[in-house]
Amino acid sequence: MKRRSALAIAVATLASVCAYLLTASGHADEKSAPAYVTEMPAGYRDWKVVSVAHEAGKLNSIGFVLGNDIAIKAYREGKLPFPDGAIIAAVHYSHVPSDENNKAFGDKQSFVPGVATNIQFEVKDSKKYAATGGWGFGHFSANGKPADATFMQTCFPCHKPAAATDLIYTHYAP
Repeated sequence: MKRRSALAIAVATLASVCAYLLTASGHADEKSAPAYVTEMPAGYRDWKVVSVAHEAGKLNSIGFVLGNDIAIKAYREGKLPFPDGAIIAAVHYSHVPSDENNKAFGDKQSFVPGVATNIQFEVKDSKKYAATGGWGFGHFSANGKPADATFMQTCFPCHKPAAATDLIYTHYAP
């Protein structure tokens, strides 16, 4: 009888330890994995153009919106929601007059990208970013430094009004 009791206690102890370790590791992952994108995806400058945008006012920028192959395929097929693995990048620049172009045109009408200002990403992973509509948001300065957590908390609320287009504002311009 002592042997059975000892075995039962050993099994119960082992089960408790396993349950604790699984629970503890799950909590560690949740705390260590940020709810936003912290690294720029490799090769994003080689992606295809989705669209180009000019934002006036305080931003006064030109943005080139790029998509990886998964995003481009979804845009072309009109697929919503976007599939996991889709990544969209917005590369923003100030804009400045082009003296060379303006001489050719005979008028001050041409503007070209100036200084880079920031790069933004949306990464679709419906499990990892479930709390933010399936998208991970990233914002990086022109030198590649990621924005802090406080700044990143503003992205999802800003994109919520675009729920009908899977939180994406940019439309495909073939």
